[in-house]
Amino acid sequence: MNDKDREEALTLELLAAVDGGDSLTQRHLAQRLGVALGLANLYVKRCVRKGLIKIRLAPANRYFYYLTRKGFAEKSRLTAKYLSHSFEFYRQAALSCVEVFQTCAANDRTRVLLCGVSELAEIASLRAREHGITLLGTYDPRHAETRFLDLPVWQRIEDLPPCDFYVVTQLDGITEFVEALGQAVPRERILTPALLKVAPPSASLEIRAHRVTVRGHGARDAEG
Repeated sequence: MNDKDREEALTLELLAAVDGGDSLTQRHLAQRLGVALGLANLYVKRCVRKGLIKIRLAPANRYFYYLTRKGFAEKSRLTAKYLSHSFEFYRQAALSCVEVFQTCAANDRTRVLLCGVSELAEIASLRAREHGITLLGTYDPRHAETRFLDLPVWQRIEDLPPCDFYVVTQLDGITEFVEALGQAVPRERILTPALLKVAPPSASLEIRAHRVTVRGHGARDAEG
């Protein structure tokens, strides 16, 4: 998510909060947005300048916030944009997972470990069933729970079970995550869905027409 997307997400959350309550304080707004009080105040002032919000003094030195007609229109626009982006994300995520799993299945290498607890991992779990993929669980050093998608979660890389491929489903700090993973497991066994726009940490993995050549680390040649 870039700076513009983050700003629009905060603006949408602010407009939704104002639309949903008539006795908000800026402290409540800050808690709702998950930002510091000063930043919440800055966003309120910005929305006032843009003509999206109006403020009226209420009893006990409180302020009454309400949306202008322009504010309602902007809230509708941002909501539609958010939903559009969300649907596009799910569509692209599903296609990317299908491509990866077709590669695995075509080479009879179907024991897969997901790497990263995320929405992408949830989508991957749904698509895996359609392509005969056996999901062993998920590796995520930052995830506190021991189960995800009713499968085990491993926080330590040395505890991971043997698998055919590690499919990256991490959505934050992807490049660093993939590089760190490549230092600990055979790099040619790491697959990254196209949605992530991050290349595997090794040039030794070739994917052509769903055929994979795995070299090194004692792995068998899986090229059709």
